[in-house]
Amino acid sequence: MLNIQTDTILAPNREFARLANDEQIERTAKALEANNIHTLIAENGEEAKRLFFELVPDGSEIFLGASVTLETLGIKDEIDKSGRFDALRPKMFAMNRETQGREIRKLGGTPDYAAGSVQAVTEDGQVLIASNSGSQLGPYASGAGKVIWVVGAQKIVRDLNEGLRRIQEYNYPLEEQHMQQLYGVGTHINKVLIVNGELRPNRITMIIVKEELGF
Repeated sequence: MLNIQTDTILAPNREFARLANDEQIERTAKALEANNIHTLIAENGEEAKRLFFELVPDGSEIFLGASVTLETLGIKDEIDKSGRFDALRPKMFAMNRETQGREIRKLGGTPDYAAGSVQAVTEDGQVLIASNSGSQLGPYASGAGKVIWVVGAQKIVRDLNEGLRRIQEYNYPLEEQHMQQLYGVGTHINKVLIVNGELRPNRITMIIVKEELGF
């Protein structure tokens, strides 16, 4: 298995930006379903956004992991600003981390819904999520009542080792650039969650989009 390193940042390996073809997408969706991860396929971002909001009733408590995909589709702004949902991230950012750290952890740790994207999905149905802080990993793994991932088809890879390579060689350099541009700080691959399957029926839904979304 690949040993993830975060001390050297190279130019992103563009082989991991190629969209999967329809056959690969169908094969991946079938494998995810076999692993108890319900999978929907969207032709484009507009359809993906519609499917997303069909899964989340108005008024739902929802925690969003940081996601370029959700930002690009306008999902983040709709959740945070429309008033239709009980959005947790704005609440958490408004709280004092020194005096309200426990409350922040509890809010983010067990939401009714958690949503975001992932870094890689294998054709045999494994899902890889890399994180600097790990704040979204607990809800994704077990804390959230329901989980929704919106995933561009360029994130489909052959196997676990290729998924780890994608994180190292493609996602990490682009996330480093993104964080430097936004906040003037870097990032690290501190934690990686690998989801091989889900025990609870209908808990996790993945929407695979036949477009390049996020990185």
